[in-house]
Amino acid sequence: MVSGLAVRRRVKWPQTYRIIRSIHPPIDLFDDIADPKDWEALVSVEAKTNPRVRLEVGDLGKVPAHRRVAGAGASYVMAPFVHCSPLRPGRFTDGTYGIYYAGNSEEVALAETIHHHERLMAATTEDAGWTSDFRVLIGSVDRDLDDVNAVPAVLHPNDYVASQAEGRGLRAAGSDGMNWNSVRMPGGSCVGAFWPDVVSIPKQGRHYCYHWNGARVDFVRQYDTGTVLAVS
Repeated sequence: MVSGLAVRRRVKWPQTYRIIRSIHPPIDLFDDIADPKDWEALVSVEAKTNPRVRLEVGDLGKVPAHRRVAGAGASYVMAPFVHCSPLRPGRFTDGTYGIYYAGNSEEVALAETIHHHERLMAATTEDAGWTSDFRVLIGSVDRDLDDVNAVPAVLHPNDYVASQAEGRGLRAAGSDGMNWNSVRMPGGSCVGAFWPDVVSIPKQGRHYCYHWNGARVDFVRQYDTGTVLAVS
């Protein structure tokens, strides 16, 4: 059920910033020239000789053929939709469907991913140190999205019950995605696309490494410059 308080408006950002773990390799199928409507057939053929193909490609049934994207870099857009899981819910999804999250600046993307990396690390027993590598994806968006800033409780720091309900309702009602004020970076903004064709296929930016001190992420390192930045 939709709250009715979201306001649909044009969101036109020449650059969006998304940060993902660097361990995820691109999926050749999405970057190939094959028509997206033929992907199921191609996967079926490939899987006869390589059973791991289905696992690597993910659940194509999550994305209708007419909303898929293909070409160089398409893996970065398709991945969050075909590899979503209830084991990995987010602010606006319970994990049964995917969302492409991005910020309007690299600082916003850093703040958002640092928060979630801290939660992950806090649930482990790993020692302090430089932990995981991340890559920046730089794309763009020019689409009518639903501004959910006025919807009560959707921007709660940790409780996602209201925001997941709003996301589920908007998606069912045909929304392409949402726009909201960043919870982790005051003054920043975020978008969440419900389908791959809502955003552009991004280009890869710089790489980062996050340092875990046993309680929080206190430093990040830019691999291209070697600069180490303190996290406030």
